[in-house]
Amino acid sequence: MESTDKKTGLILTGGGARAAYQVGVLNALSMILMEAGWPAHRNPFQIICGTSAGAINATALACRADDFGEGVRELMSVWSNFRVEQVYRSDSLGVIRSGARWLSLFSFGWMLRKWRANPPNSLLDNTPLVTMLHRLLDLPRLDDALANGTLHALAVTASSYTGGQHLTFYQSMQEIEPWRRTQRGAIRDQIGVEHLLASSAIPFIFPAIPIFYEGRREYFGDGSMRQIAPISPAIHLGSSKILVIGAGRMGERSEAPTELAQYPSLAQVAGHALSSIFLDGLAADIERTNRVNQTLSMLTAEQRAKMPLRPIEVLVISPSERIDEIASRHVNSLPRPVRVMLGGIGATEVRGAALASYLLFEQSFTRELIALGERDTYAMRDQVLAFFEPDLALALQA
Repeated sequence: MESTDKKTGLILTGGGARAAYQVGVLNALSMILMEAGWPAHRNPFQIICGTSAGAINATALACRADDFGEGVRELMSVWSNFRVEQVYRSDSLGVIRSGARWLSLFSFGWMLRKWRANPPNSLLDNTPLVTMLHRLLDLPRLDDALANGTLHALAVTASSYTGGQHLTFYQSMQEIEPWRRTQRGAIRDQIGVEHLLASSAIPFIFPAIPIFYEGRREYFGDGSMRQIAPISPAIHLGSSKILVIGAGRMGERSEAPTELAQYPSLAQVAGHALSSIFLDGLAADIERTNRVNQTLSMLTAEQRAKMPLRPIEVLVISPSERIDEIASRHVNSLPRPVRVMLGGIGATEVRGAALASYLLFEQSFTRELIALGERDTYAMRDQVLAFFEPDLALALQA
């Protein structure tokens, strides 16, 4: 059971294959806490929120909230041994049926009238992901964790193509009032595989997923789209402090080209667009949270009591290296049909590697990101221990 009213939240952001970095952070975090005396099985996060691939990691962790160490080990096992075919079809027939047709229709749709009746829905066919999710998740165990108080709430986000709303689906045993803001809101629901497929449906790359909510069917895509306040769900669900694990370098400055710039390839434009979707909203929300904290710190206790806002402690761990540069070293590990298709739009070039980084579900790439996550977390060991210090004190007294 929870030993304090103050709840610690975990936010796992989106980024396709980049989410391997999160697993390295979580593994190092579990080791640091255990070295400090934290019981290996005890869950340090009462509220877990995830978006896109981060929603999958978040739900897998939440399903094992009764044994945090086991949850991390399971994620390590999956991400350390990833193959593309576990996420999307990478055989020649599968690529031709989805990617080749989609690109052809994108380029010559006005000529290909025979496909207009049944056009391809996305660049890649991610039906293998359904099987993997059923193997990875133990949803009845999630229900038990929520029922016995090991976990307070789980939330995943998705974006509705149909209604234009950015929605957070959350599951909790306690009554939590749904929130509504401009173009975003929340709904209490039983989290299932369809929510994770929707949340991780990278636009254009993976197909939209139908979800029935409020008596109607809407099609949802990646939760990072239109996500202007990624930290908000954890705050609404009751977090007083939040650990955020990013999938890209925070506050990264643009690097000046070392040579005469070339016209951007389709992959370069797509990679830039995805980086905007997955990274920019988080950076802006962290800045906004820090400004609110700074403002509240200048008020008296009496003044703060009259305010609807409250200070939120936030610790951010994000990659210290450019992930697209890491991806450029591993593009050749992709199956040949996928490599040929992506090569046609420039994704196998160094300048187009950002797009490839979201699709590189290959162990050579994911293992390097896991190792990077571990190194970055150990480099922040003092900050991690300071963040968890009150919780550690309670754990040692128990």
